[in-house]
Amino acid sequence: MSEMLTILQQNGMLFLMGQYPNGPLGGVLCTLLVSLMAIVLALPLGVLLGVARISPYRILRWPATAWVYVLRGVPLLMVIFWTYFCVPLLLGHTLSGFGTMLVTLVIYESAYIAEIVRAGIQALPQGQYEASRALGMSYTRTFRLVILPQALYNMLPSLVSQLVSIIKDSTLGYVINVPELTFAANQVNNQLLTKPFQVFAIVAISYYIICFSLTWLAGYLERRIAAKRRGPAVSTAPQRAALLVNKPAIEE
Repeated sequence: MSEMLTILQQNGMLFLMGQYPNGPLGGVLCTLLVSLMAIVLALPLGVLLGVARISPYRILRWPATAWVYVLRGVPLLMVIFWTYFCVPLLLGHTLSGFGTMLVTLVIYESAYIAEIVRAGIQALPQGQYEASRALGMSYTRTFRLVILPQALYNMLPSLVSQLVSIIKDSTLGYVINVPELTFAANQVNNQLLTKPFQVFAIVAISYYIICFSLTWLAGYLERRIAAKRRGPAVSTAPQRAALLVNKPAIEE
């Protein structure tokens, strides 16, 4: 433990932010930045794919379904290589490791967010959709104003949990020289040479603290949403009876 503390004292800033400000931002901050940007950018794409997955129009449903099944059936490392080699051909210039990893995570995570969106929409009572249509609202307006706001609110815990997965997936950015936490740890290990266990134990503890905190947040949000959905409940029979007795009569 004392050796780990010594390593942190000597290389704490490298673990935290990499070579910044004398080089690119790295370490924990790079990991969090690429993960947060990925989920923010993947969310709109995932919402569109999730809505298309349950669309009555086959021209929308089939391509979205193919996108989801292909990406969920392919290892993330393969998507990283595809992005690394194919995106420069499409754009005409190379991307940085950070940009390549961000594009990869947006594409890859959109398939998982699409399934979260689809499940959130299908979990809502069918009466929500039927009532909106009965009021004369169009299919698009119903989803935009009635269905999606409720579904996205209920999906918050799942989205936070997905952020945990993105943070762990970001470690694969090491293979294309993204200066995230694992890359920074390898730099420290190359300097010390004799203490790999201590160095990567620090990395493991760092990831555990970040992911455990987000997992706790997801559980907290889930409990809050469940409590709000139940509303103020009258728990005992005497209290329910008192409410019925004291309820004012409806004047005819």
